[in-house]
Amino acid sequence: MEYVNYLIIGLVIFLFIQRLFPAKGVEQISTLELKKNLNDKNKQYIDVRTEAEFNGRNIKGFKNIPLHQLNQRSDQLSKDKEVIVICQSGMRSNKASKLLRKKGFKKMTNVKGGMSAWS
Repeated sequence: MEYVNYLIIGLVIFLFIQRLFPAKGVEQISTLELKKNLNDKNKQYIDVRTEAEFNGRNIKGFKNIPLHQLNQRSDQLSKDKEVIVICQSGMRSNKASKLLRKKGFKKMTNVKGGMSAWS
């Protein structure tokens, strides 16, 4: 019985740590690199924070699609263009990147540190 408990604890720890790592096939960029790319019309810029967070502070050119709406609203994005995703810290945008990859988006980029790193 004790072995099963260790197995369950190990599995929970593994799943938690796996969520912290970047999604496979998703490029990671800094906010400095983002500033260099902001005027690229061949890229789509998505902010997955809540509407209230977005309205409080945002980056011009980013479209707000909150993470909880992304699955239903992903058809508003082109699968042919790179999608650059940002959130507050980089956690939700990493999750959003994984979701979009599963939906067939090929070129995904996550902004490391999110809005917390933006100056």
